[in-house]
Amino acid sequence: MFLFRALIILLLAAPAWAVEGYIIGGGLESDSADGYAASIIGELKIADETWLSAAIAKSTAELPRDLTLDTVFGDVGIDHWFKPVGISASLAYWGDHNILDSVNYRASVYWRSAKVRISGDVEYRDFELDFPATDRFPVRKTTFSATGFGLSTRFKLSDRTDLSIYGMNYEYDVNFRLDENDRIRELLSVSRLSLLNSLVDYRVGASLSLDVGKRQWQLELATWQGEADQEITKSATIRFITPLGQASDIEFGLGIDKSDVYGNTTFLSVFMYFYGGS
Repeated sequence: MFLFRALIILLLAAPAWAVEGYIIGGGLESDSADGYAASIIGELKIADETWLSAAIAKSTAELPRDLTLDTVFGDVGIDHWFKPVGISASLAYWGDHNILDSVNYRASVYWRSAKVRISGDVEYRDFELDFPATDRFPVRKTTFSATGFGLSTRFKLSDRTDLSIYGMNYEYDVNFRLDENDRIRELLSVSRLSLLNSLVDYRVGASLSLDVGKRQWQLELATWQGEADQEITKSATIRFITPLGQASDIEFGLGIDKSDVYGNTTFLSVFMYFYGGS
């Protein structure tokens, strides 16, 4: 709990920091499978080309066997650009401590110019899974881990258009495809906000953004394959960002997932962003 309290203080107290700039955002997301999520994000520019970032989020989804999934996410990170090479690192907690959670360590090395950014990414995830008690068995715990390597790029195609492409592949130290792990798939496959969507074998996607005056349209297409079930989910999201004032924006998102696991799911999100500093 200390981590999440520290994140809240960091984000909400940002205007009082002696920083060169800050971004604070918050939003809500819901899907047609009765899943809900709320998020707060923030970035602080503490020195020339150095940013601290933080995020907290909470989501809720209904599970089989009258269980409720309450997922918490918290992340803190730092990024510095040495011109033209930069590095970033972050530490995150994710999950529901009564079912499945993980501590995640991420790092990136990137190169960027005015028109291109290329990043090599690595992530290590340390999981703990609790099987709920049944009439035959008490609560059981198991641990496993995953290591991921990825590449992400961003190209400025014109003064108004950007293209981003990303991909990540994970290797797990447990075989989810064994018959004895059917309960994992049953327990975690409920919606796009469920835990199973974090147990991915790979994830790839592309995003195209178009500036229209002070407004921006974004189209993102993504595909990922579950590690536990080897089923594929395809997703399409469109976002619209428009100013609310001199130092704030609002973003609306609408999308659809087509999943072999939980069928078609639509989702809607609304975020607000506030900017400040010198």
